[in-house]
Amino acid sequence: MIEKIPFGKSGHQSSRTIFGSVSLDGVSASDADRVLDLLFEFGVNHIDTAPKYGEAELRLGPWMKRYRDRFFLATKTNERTYQDAKEQFERSLERLQVDRVDLLQFHNLTDVVEREIIMGPGGALEFLMEAREKGLTKMIGITGHGLHTPKFHLQTLERFAFDSVLLPCNYLLMKDPEYAREFQELLSYCHEHRIAVQTIKAIARGYWGNRTWNRSTWYEPLTDDGAIAQNVHWVLGIPNIFLNTVGDVREMPKVLKAANGFERRPSEQEMDRMVEQTGMQTLFG
Repeated sequence: MIEKIPFGKSGHQSSRTIFGSVSLDGVSASDADRVLDLLFEFGVNHIDTAPKYGEAELRLGPWMKRYRDRFFLATKTNERTYQDAKEQFERSLERLQVDRVDLLQFHNLTDVVEREIIMGPGGALEFLMEAREKGLTKMIGITGHGLHTPKFHLQTLERFAFDSVLLPCNYLLMKDPEYAREFQELLSYCHEHRIAVQTIKAIARGYWGNRTWNRSTWYEPLTDDGAIAQNVHWVLGIPNIFLNTVGDVREMPKVLKAANGFERRPSEQEMDRMVEQTGMQTLFG
């Protein structure tokens, strides 16, 4: 079984590998049920979804109807005003067939203007706080993409005490000295304040470029079992953080298998050889 650790201040012991349900968009109900079997097999008890993930919330609904008490459930809002966020969240509850979630997050909050709207009068933060007060969610968090995300998240946390963050992390990305420094600053702050840290893009090979786009992800994922395992193990080698699975349902079993077999973090030399062999390139360049 994949290791479980406390998810911030929630009191929940979450699997260190979180199921990213974006991979359910476009799959049949029967294929979705096979994914559920995999989650049970590897002990994954934490699901991350969002209204922007196509049919993902709808695919999760039947699971939640049967197994709500077995999962920590997180969704998001990409809306920025009180009323829009409220209406979107109500639709999410209906699609998920639940009356509450465990975590409600701002989807990709990495823009200064949007942050001012969210935190201003009539902004979406007012609704997320209200939802937490009413027990519609236990926690509220922020997510983001891009090279400036660690710094932006830290600035946001200094203005409001969010319960969780989500941001990119993989070997090549952390070879960027500025990104690595800002990531570590954010990590230290989160550990000090018991804020859960979730990571994404562990097995991103790079942009599609001239290669044929034949996957469900906007980035090209790694497909080799060994390379996937090395990258998953490298991220899990960072203490007390969580790794969200891949957006391609075909590669997800490899990610879960790798996480289940995690014992040590690969060396820099091992990772450099893997990068050379796979042609892995950094995202967000």
